[in-house]
Amino acid sequence: MPGPVIDNGSIGDFLGEIEGEDIVREKVLALNGIEGRHYAQDRAQKPTFDVYGLASEAARNCITVSDRISLLACGTTYAPLAAPGPASLIHSRLQQWGLLDYPLEISSHSGICTSSSAALINAIRAVDSESHQSALCIGAEHASEVLKSSKIKPIDDRELHDTLRHSQWYMAIFLRFMLSDGAGAFLLENKPVESGRSLQVNWVHSRSYADQTPLCMKLDNSNALLTQDVSILSKHLVRCAEIFLVDAMRSHDDDLSAYKMVLPHMSSYFFRRKMQRVMKAHSANHETPFWSNLATTGNCGAASIYVMLDQYLREQSVSKGDRLLLFVPESGQFNFVMISLTVVS
Repeated sequence: MPGPVIDNGSIGDFLGEIEGEDIVREKVLALNGIEGRHYAQDRAQKPTFDVYGLASEAARNCITVSDRISLLACGTTYAPLAAPGPASLIHSRLQQWGLLDYPLEISSHSGICTSSSAALINAIRAVDSESHQSALCIGAEHASEVLKSSKIKPIDDRELHDTLRHSQWYMAIFLRFMLSDGAGAFLLENKPVESGRSLQVNWVHSRSYADQTPLCMKLDNSNALLTQDVSILSKHLVRCAEIFLVDAMRSHDDDLSAYKMVLPHMSSYFFRRKMQRVMKAHSANHETPFWSNLATTGNCGAASIYVMLDQYLREQSVSKGDRLLLFVPESGQFNFVMISLTVVS
């Protein structure tokens, strides 16, 4: 996580101020429940890392020179260069530190929150099929680069709407109080580590519902403007999440009650109770608990599930045989990813 924890009162010190946003700030922060986050930039809005640097630092914390990795997969929402893919530039950065300083296969994934989950699934399947013995997966996000006041140029159409939430201005501005920066990395191998703890992948499940839902969240390449239509989000997110959950459990003959913990990527605690109701309705024996670090770490998009699992394993007690479920919804055009894990030793 880049830099110190930034509290709600200090957001403007790092992202700057936008005229009129004070009428949005407090309400959004009260709803999303985020109390701290990290930004990869200083108070002058100068980046301390770019997204490739964030990803590379996470990789350095994950692997050693002795790890012989043959696949590098990564995902992010925003990268300064549309091409080449971020995996290529991360490979170049890492070789400067003596890591991955040899030719290997790369896989870059675009999208929003599930971009890095798609990278992870791709790597899981590559190792499972024996195409690779090991892979490094990275999720990285540098949202502050497109949210800072010196960069963001929202369309001001407030006077055209009776409800502020329906304006293009709101759809861009409220994200300044929702998103933040970070990166995480996972090492995948075809066998558990000789000593210590590993997580075995039981199954993965991924589904897009873009065939039945409108576009909700987008990053426009022409102006780097990130927007989300909250009315579309409210209408489709929970419905699609429930369909996806039922499909995942049935497809893999599984049940939520078999899990010690669900780790859901939530953009806001506003959805907490709705998520709990959906989970309870599809758990045979008891209400499966969930764990989130959203309040203290913020919503770092594609990096969130990496950061969340890492922090959970550091802070919470798990035992051999415990099952964990990673659940990553994306509101771009409603894509969902679920990954089932079992603790092994």
